[in-house]
Amino acid sequence: MTDSTMPTITRTAWEVRLAKHLRAELGLDNFDLVQVQTPEPGAGEVLVRTDYLGLSVAYLEMMRADSHLPIPPWQVGQRIGGGAVGTVVRSNSADLAVGDLVRTMTGWCEYSAGPADQYPKLDPELFPSPVHYLSQGPTAYYGMAEIAKVGADDVVFVSGAAGGVGSLAGQIARCRGAAKVIGSAGSQEKIDYLVNKLGFDAAFNYHDRPVLDRLRELAPEGITVYFDNVGGEQFEAAVVAAAPGARFALCGALATQIGDHENRFPEPDLTAATAKRIEVLPFSTYHTPEQVAAWTEHFSTWLGEDRFVFPHTIVEGGVTAAPQALVSLLQGNYRGNVSVKVAD
Repeated sequence: MTDSTMPTITRTAWEVRLAKHLRAELGLDNFDLVQVQTPEPGAGEVLVRTDYLGLSVAYLEMMRADSHLPIPPWQVGQRIGGGAVGTVVRSNSADLAVGDLVRTMTGWCEYSAGPADQYPKLDPELFPSPVHYLSQGPTAYYGMAEIAKVGADDVVFVSGAAGGVGSLAGQIARCRGAAKVIGSAGSQEKIDYLVNKLGFDAAFNYHDRPVLDRLRELAPEGITVYFDNVGGEQFEAAVVAAAPGARFALCGALATQIGDHENRFPEPDLTAATAKRIEVLPFSTYHTPEQVAAWTEHFSTWLGEDRFVFPHTIVEGGVTAAPQALVSLLQGNYRGNVSVKVAD
């Protein structure tokens, strides 16, 4: 490649690192913005410009020294991790060319370099935008299709339904033939969005009335599948409102993730669930190639058939805007999947 066709590459770049482990509420003081030298790719390596960063509430747990996740937490001074999509801007590998769109797990940085096989190539024509590759769909699909095994005649309840996972999980249930899909969220604006835009059959604001009352009203026949993003009161209400033999896919427990170590992740009382023969199915998604491929295939198909909406928010401002964007995400200021635009 000649210099005239080489993309402009800055000599220095920004990255975001963990300044201190999280103990209570997330704040900007948990992050460090650091300017570093743009890396040079070695033999068989590529230099990738980050275009979009994906954000997830799961990052909250990764920032704790006492993380409950089955993977090591981030250490102080370490770059904040997570998925992104980017463009190859320099290549010393025959496997990737300048201009190729790739997936990267190198975290919150403007540029990264490494072996070409660590940057899976993506089809830029498969989706309307690269941010579609940053959806939390692998988690939503694995939990709804493989764990809960939702299908025809199921009455489905999704808590935290306006979030990145929940907004996809409810639509997946609908596409797989569920008889009724109910969601919960924290504002009327989100409720309207779930019903009018995403195709939920019903939704309710969990602040307004007891969750159990709403579930009994909306699903008098009993829910058969519960996709749990929240835990706490909503889990307990779902147990009471469930039909015998219901399947509960436990994706997360956001209601219990805020606070000190002693107050997080209390063990739920499963006595009532056991009596009703409810299958309580906690799961983790490791984004294996098989999980990603299964989601990508169904996502692209459903989008092409106009049966699916991709709810997402793109935050402008570059990598330095990512800390505030994550704080805002955890405060419930966005709906759907959230990504940060790093480069044009």
